[in-house]
Amino acid sequence: MLSATQNSFKNSLAKTVSIVQKQSSNSQVRYFAASRFALQTEKKTEEAKSEATETEEKTAEQIQLDEFQAKLDKSAADLKKFKDLYIRSVADFRNLQETTKKDVTRAKDFGLQKFSKDLIETIDNFGHCIKSFEGKEKNEEIKILHEGVEMTYNIFKKTLNKHGIAEVNPIGEKFDPNVHEATFEFPDPSKEAGTVFHVQQPGYTLNGRVIRPAKVGVVKASE
Repeated sequence: MLSATQNSFKNSLAKTVSIVQKQSSNSQVRYFAASRFALQTEKKTEEAKSEATETEEKTAEQIQLDEFQAKLDKSAADLKKFKDLYIRSVADFRNLQETTKKDVTRAKDFGLQKFSKDLIETIDNFGHCIKSFEGKEKNEEIKILHEGVEMTYNIFKKTLNKHGIAEVNPIGEKFDPNVHEATFEFPDPSKEAGTVFHVQQPGYTLNGRVIRPAKVGVVKASE
C-alpha cells in the first residue's frame, strides 16, 4: 500500500517537473523570439532612418540642381533675347546706312534740280534766238552772230549733259505720258496712232529723272 502511494507521488512529481521544465523552455523560446524581433525592429528602424537621411540629402541636392537648371534656362532665354536684339540692331543700322547712302546720292544727283530748271529756260532762249535767224538774209555780221550763238548754245548743252541734264526730243517715238505732255492731236494716216509727230518744246531729264516733260503733238487715231 505504501509502495503504491510512493509510486503515485513520484509520478505526480515527475509530471510537475516536466511541466515546469516545459514552461521554462517555452519562456526561453519566447524570450529569444522577442529579443530577435526587437533586434530586427531596431535594425529596420536604423535602416529607415538612414534611408530618410539619404532621401533628405538627395532632396537638397535635387533642389540645388533644380535652382541651377532654372538659372541656366533663364540665362539661355536672356542670351536668345539679346541675340535677337543684336541682330535687329545690326539690320536696322545697315538699313539706316543704305537709306543714308541713297539720300546722299539723291541729294547729290538732284540737289541742283531747281537750278537746272532755270538753266533750261536759258537753253530755250538760245533756241528761240537761233530760230529767229532761219529764212532770213544774213550779212557778214549777222552770220558771225548766228554762228556765235549756235556755238554758245552747243557748248552750253554739252556742259549740261556732262552734269546729267539731257534733252528729250521724242520726234517719231511712241507717246509716253511719263516723259511727254500732249498739247494737241492731229490725224495722220501715214503714221501710227499715238506717235509723236511734232515737238513743241523739248523736255529735259536730270540723271534720268524728268524735270520737264516734252510738249508734243500726237497722231490721233482714225475714227
